[in-house]
Amino acid sequence: MDSGRVLAIDYGTVRTGVAVCDATGTVARPLTVVARAASERGLREIAVLVREQQAERVVVGLPLSLDSDEHGQARAVRSFIARLERVLTVPVVTYDERFTTKLAQGRGGTAELDARAAAVLLEDYLRSVEGGQ
Repeated sequence: MDSGRVLAIDYGTVRTGVAVCDATGTVARPLTVVARAASERGLREIAVLVREQQAERVVVGLPLSLDSDEHGQARAVRSFIARLERVLTVPVVTYDERFTTKLAQGRGGTAELDARAAAVLLEDYLRSVEGGQ
């Protein structure tokens, strides 16, 4: 996998979890929660985080159904991504986020659940890229 910092977003209409990995692309950690990320203010906040963290790529969790279809929430995420891409200068990619919140709940931790879910998403994404997918 190319080394580089990746910022992960677990999008929610009210609360959006954000996580980041180290510069080697191996260790993911919860970063913060952004309120109403699709709003102008929320988009600006994410753009600032991308710059501050020196992220080279942003991965956004795409909630797929068990049969891998996209339904209402996935369409909302795609709409969010379209708006996000207008304020960022780095590539934005999607990754299947099924079960990230449940996994984050099971792992526990002191960071907010939404940020922990973003870290789970990022760990899965980094493993998949490292594995050559």
